[in-house]
Amino acid sequence: MRPLNLLWLQSGGCGGCTLSLLNAEQPALFERLADAGIRLLWHPSLSEASGREALQILQDCADGQQVVDLLCLEGSVMTGPEGTGAFHRLAGTDQPMMHWIRKLAQRARYVLAVGTCAAYGGITSAASGDGFASLLGATGLQFDGAEPGGLLGPGFRAAEGLPVVNIAGCPTHPGWVLDTLLAIAMRRFDEADLDELGRPRLYADHLVHHGCPRNEFYEYKASAEKPGDLGCLMEHRGCVGTQAHGDCNTRLWNGSGSCLRGGYPCIACTEPGFESPRHAFAVTPKVAGIPVGLPADMPKAWFVALAALSKSATPKRVRENATADHLLLAPPVRRRKPR
Repeated sequence: MRPLNLLWLQSGGCGGCTLSLLNAEQPALFERLADAGIRLLWHPSLSEASGREALQILQDCADGQQVVDLLCLEGSVMTGPEGTGAFHRLAGTDQPMMHWIRKLAQRARYVLAVGTCAAYGGITSAASGDGFASLLGATGLQFDGAEPGGLLGPGFRAAEGLPVVNIAGCPTHPGWVLDTLLAIAMRRFDEADLDELGRPRLYADHLVHHGCPRNEFYEYKASAEKPGDLGCLMEHRGCVGTQAHGDCNTRLWNGSGSCLRGGYPCIACTEPGFESPRHAFAVTPKVAGIPVGLPADMPKAWFVALAALSKSATPKRVRENATADHLLLAPPVRRRKPR
């Protein structure tokens, strides 16, 4: 059985998803690909081939002389100005990158958008209705923000019948990428494994809130007030982990970390439009003192009632620790009486 050919392209982005992918461990990136029977045909940052040799690989793929099983795009598609794609031409050719992406997507058995830029437009499309950003025409492969469309259009299907697989994240977790590739290689991945935004449900069926180390503070609505505080970051510090899809606090980064464990609020980087919240990321917008961004499936009245009850029952230990940068009061030792 021949290995699956993986072709990786980079477009309008920072390369952060590749840097994240290189942190894959147990096993490491290239061992995991080899174990899954995946051959890295070409990657602009990781392959030796460059210049004419690299262009020949792409041309062979576009002409159908080289099989492309897995096409991964990192970074948003640059369609500006005015839909010409002229702002981003593939080096060594006179063609816009978006034309190469479109041709190669038509040949690929599976097409994957790696990172929120490739999936929905991401950071490159921030404030896309304003000034220079609108000229860039940054969009995702099959979504433009939260709306179906993008470069390939909502009706696109790769050769195996799947729409674009949106492994969203900024950057995306290496485990999300590798687990998706492994599932595809094992032929255990179909359209039912994608959510309504095209994300693999293996991580998108979770909320960042699940496993958050600050959950006790959340339960009592004991909130952090300044950077470095131990308390819940939702009420004042902009955290939207109760709405954002991802298993970041149960599938840790580099085996030990997450944004919340590092003291930074979740900014919902797996969601379309996260790049333009219209307020500072570390500030919670409020109306009449109530956070605008409530948990995904909780009515406002319930949240207000629950918050008031929780705050009235907050233990002293939780309340004081919430606004400190280190543990002030440890949980009490309660001795159990023998039965």
